[in-house]
Amino acid sequence: MLEARDLTCVRAERVVFAGLGLQLSPGEALLVTGPNGSGKSSLLRLLAGLLPSAQGQVLWQGAPIDDDPGAYRSGLHYIGHLDAVKPALTVAQNLAFWAQLRGVTAECVTPALGQFGLATLASLPARFLSAGQRRRLALARLVAIGAPLWLLDEPTIALDRENVEAFEAAIAQHRTRGGVAVVSSNVAIALGDARTLDL
Repeated sequence: MLEARDLTCVRAERVVFAGLGLQLSPGEALLVTGPNGSGKSSLLRLLAGLLPSAQGQVLWQGAPIDDDPGAYRSGLHYIGHLDAVKPALTVAQNLAFWAQLRGVTAECVTPALGQFGLATLASLPARFLSAGQRRRLALARLVAIGAPLWLLDEPTIALDRENVEAFEAAIAQHRTRGGVAVVSSNVAIALGDARTLDL
C-alpha cells in the first residue's frame, strides 16, 4: 500500500537521510525511532506529502502520491506535534468539525470520545483542556474518521499510561481492519509485530 523509494531529505542544506526505502502492506505498522534531529518528523512529513523529497518518491497503492495529492491526502491522517484543536469549540464540536470536513456523520463522535476517556468533557470548551487532553482529542480523530493510512509523529506526547494503552489499542484495531500506520516515537510503544526503522 505505502512505498518509499530512495528518499533523500535535505533540510537547511544538510542531508538528514539518504537512500531510504520502505514498503508497508495492509495491516502493517512501522515504528520510526532515533535521536532528536535524526529526521523522524521530516520522514513523516515526506510521507504525508507536506515536504518535498530531494530525491526519490513516495507511492500509495502503486502510484506516486504526486499524481493526485488531493486524493492521497483524503485517505490519510497525519498528526504532528501540534494538535489542531480549536480552543473556542467544545471537545465534541472539535471532533464533529473534523468529521464534517471528512464527510463523516456526527454519530462517530461519541464512541471516539469514549475510547480516549473524553466523554465527560464533551461540552467543555477546548481552551480549558490540559496538554494530555488536547492530545487525546487529536487522537480521537483517528477513531472517529476512518482513513487507511495513519502517519503519527510522537503521538503519545503528554499521555499517561492508561491513554498510551488506549492509543495502542486503536492502532491494533486499525491494523485488524487492514489499515497502515507509521509512528515515530522516542519512547516505547507496544505495536505488536510492527517493524522498526531506526534513523
